[in-house]
Amino acid sequence: MYVVPSVENLLVWDGVFFVHQGYYADAILKFRIIFPSNYPEKQPSVQFVTDVFHPMVASQTGAFNVAPRFRPWRPKEHHVFDVLHYIKAAFKKQALDEFKESDCVNKEAYQYHTQTSSFSALATQSSALSKSASALFDSDHPSMTEKVSEGINFKELTKGQLQKARARMGLKEWAEESKTV
Repeated sequence: MYVVPSVENLLVWDGVFFVHQGYYADAILKFRIIFPSNYPEKQPSVQFVTDVFHPMVASQTGAFNVAPRFRPWRPKEHHVFDVLHYIKAAFKKQALDEFKESDCVNKEAYQYHTQTSSFSALATQSSALSKSASALFDSDHPSMTEKVSEGINFKELTKGQLQKARARMGLKEWAEESKTV
């Protein structure tokens, strides 16, 4: 997970979460944390920029429900790193098992509890779409509509551009590195 403050506003942080295992394995999920002006008295909100089929992510807006973990928000106990940890934990099987239907903002994704194979297929599909070229590189991708247009951006490089960038940083080609090891 990588998180950086927005260039425009320090109360807005842009992040990307690389999921390594489970139903969302290999997903690349962009999100945004928005801090209220009276933070830490009030909790920050989280919005996924990448479309993701998840019980805690509203399908239309990408809003992520942090309330189940921070009920109530305690400014002296809860911090932004707790929110980041909750985001990460929410994509694990244990968390999916423990979600209550009343907390889920995506009722269709809550079907995990009754239709696991259907949920698995849709979660895997959203994971695959999250790493597609159009989701990673295009600002006009449907998941970006009415959402975040800046933030952490990925740029597709040609092989030549990649070689120049790696040379500028003093990095060898992957194939060369594996031969010398």
